[in-house]
Amino acid sequence: MARLLVLVEGQTEEGFVKEVLRDYLLAKGFHPVSARIVGNARLRQRRGGIRPWQSVRRDIVTHLKQDPDCLVTTMVDFYALPRGENGGWPGRDTARGSAQEKAAHVEAAVFADVALQMGGTYHAHRFVPFIVMHEFEALLFSDCEAFSAGIYQPQLAGDFQTIRNEFKTPEDINDSPLTAPSKRIEKLVPGYEKPFLGILGILSIGLDQIRSECPRFDSWLRALEKAAA
Repeated sequence: MARLLVLVEGQTEEGFVKEVLRDYLLAKGFHPVSARIVGNARLRQRRGGIRPWQSVRRDIVTHLKQDPDCLVTTMVDFYALPRGENGGWPGRDTARGSAQEKAAHVEAAVFADVALQMGGTYHAHRFVPFIVMHEFEALLFSDCEAFSAGIYQPQLAGDFQTIRNEFKTPEDINDSPLTAPSKRIEKLVPGYEKPFLGILGILSIGLDQIRSECPRFDSWLRALEKAAA
């Protein structure tokens, strides 16, 4: 069985892997499945936030080189990915088009950069990059009724659904500082606690519903299932 390491950007994604994805992926053939916040995770007071690409790449390459039986994947948000020459993620500055096209562009650039660092003996299937469009909270719009019930705010189901209805998929909910998925939720739920309420919402919705509503998320899990086979 292959080991799987999921490099995440913050506590919400870390909790999602541990509370939701781990058992599912163990059943698909991975053992063990672990999550790690990229960068210096020892500094607990500074956890979260997307690290510069050089820091994340170092984590990825180190794990791939040190553990030849390990597969590495990422779960980081497109929203607020570092840009520019100093720490920017590959492909971020040149990502254009639909949400699907932007994410695929960054993933391809990240994949190529890791392959370059690993060299000729590297088996490319061991790294599966995944960029969440536009951020983790978009997944919560996969079932607005279940989400609102899961966070004990059933009266907000209609408000969440109104937002969801504006977009083809939850993954298309846009990423401006005012209209990113988390900003929309925070406007309706003052004091929204991302790690706690986000996981409650996901558990209420369930993986099957998220996969049916979010094609990029579904493609990621399919890729991991294939790698585990």
